[in-house]
Amino acid sequence: MNEQQQQNKQDGSFVRLIKSRLSIKPLVDEDPRLLRSSLKNITIVIVAMSAAMPGFSSTIYFPGIPDINAELQAPSIATTLTAALFVLFMGIAPVFWAAFSDFYNIRRFLLIISMIIFVVSSIGNAVMTNIWGMVVLRCLQAVGASSGQAIGGGVIADMYPVEQRGSAYGKFFLGMIIGPIIGPIIGGFLIMSVITWRATYWFCVVFGAVVVIITFFFMPETFRDDKRFDVGTLPTTTTSSPKTNNMDDAASERGSETTVPVRTGASLDEKDGQPVPQQPTTETEQREEKKKTLNPIRPFLLLRYPNILLSSIIGGIAFGSMFCVETVIPTLYETRYGLNAWQIGLSFLGAGVGNLFGAVLNGKLSDRLLLRAREKRGGRHKVEDRLAVNLWPCCFFFMPFGLLLFGWGIESGMSFWTGIVGFGIQCFGMNQVMTATSAYLLDAVPGQGASATAAGNLVRMVMACVLTLVANPMVEAVGPGYLSVFLAALSWLSGGLLIINKVYGQRMRRYFGFEQEAERK
Repeated sequence: MNEQQQQNKQDGSFVRLIKSRLSIKPLVDEDPRLLRSSLKNITIVIVAMSAAMPGFSSTIYFPGIPDINAELQAPSIATTLTAALFVLFMGIAPVFWAAFSDFYNIRRFLLIISMIIFVVSSIGNAVMTNIWGMVVLRCLQAVGASSGQAIGGGVIADMYPVEQRGSAYGKFFLGMIIGPIIGPIIGGFLIMSVITWRATYWFCVVFGAVVVIITFFFMPETFRDDKRFDVGTLPTTTTSSPKTNNMDDAASERGSETTVPVRTGASLDEKDGQPVPQQPTTETEQREEKKKTLNPIRPFLLLRYPNILLSSIIGGIAFGSMFCVETVIPTLYETRYGLNAWQIGLSFLGAGVGNLFGAVLNGKLSDRLLLRAREKRGGRHKVEDRLAVNLWPCCFFFMPFGLLLFGWGIESGMSFWTGIVGFGIQCFGMNQVMTATSAYLLDAVPGQGASATAAGNLVRMVMACVLTLVANPMVEAVGPGYLSVFLAALSWLSGGLLIINKVYGQRMRRYFGFEQEAERK
């Protein structure tokens, strides 16, 4: 009888677990920042896998593009659209995922729903027999894959205070970097199977299903109610507010806050000592409570500020050029060198090595150069210090040189290693530019980091979409050499825009009310 009771108890516990996991908005009783370290690490791994999904699924089928063209009798513009529109929707969809997450105060449920969308659309692509149907499903696949990039930063902000987020963000961004690097490599080997390019989509189905399962069973809901859990805490950093004329533009961006909110005057529950949130006590708080609406368009409005727009364009040129080269590689390497699918996949290792070295070097130099610039200024803070000296050779030498080596190496009939090395050099510079401009966007608009990130991401993806659309037509019309000249010119242009932002960025921020208190001392 005791064994029967114990069995019933275990069954009841399992049922309660399933019910809690099926809840759309489970109650968060414990401060997510007090979760045990092992659970935090598991959660970071899960959101990193979700964040890797867009880059991974955008490139895994690249080595099979020639096979897709042949089997589906697809025009080159159609297969180009499968990549270009995927990238475009990668830029648009995260804004909506982030808006839903912050408005409805949920993280976990949206990650699960988005991954289910990704799995279903991947199944559709795996059995597709029409190229235009694939174009539509690739857009839907991008919508499902992109939630991790939007929500992952918010999950980390939920679980860690500002001074502890560095290493957590490092693990999270590692997932984002790994995705597009290993995608074509795995895809190259999968295409060797009897079902060729369709195997890449079935792999995405399995990958997405695994993420759904581990998210469902192992990831807790982490949305943190700052009004409840930050009672009586001290701020870890201080920032000034923008001018009054910009206050209406400030969104309550929970995913990327650079300060820990402070609440005063709240009371504690007499029974359990838990903080009890009070009603807004000031006119400003009351106005902010009333103003809370679901408005995913708000982040785009930040692009009207010149320093935000310039940084977004600089990062967009770097990322767009990289994605443009990735798009033309399969066809060029097959037609010019006769490489097969798995060899084309391995050719992307050059980009992986370049990205890796760029990330390592930037990690060592970025904070060190920033601190050195402050020391020369007597310790005074300046946001533009994030645009450090290591970016100049990236924009004016590494990216254009790598692009020209790639294009003209292939155009002149040199070894395919020339293209591999050239693309790696371009990615070495691109990684540093992308990281620095993304960090600048977070620092330049205090309290609106998530909005600034979403706006910059949109610009990057739109530029990648446009450059992807023109890449193959340009190769057919003028050859890869002149395509590389065009992309190199854009890199030099980004260097000029970087100089403008470096020199005049603080003045622009002062004019629009975003200069910080520490910069005025």
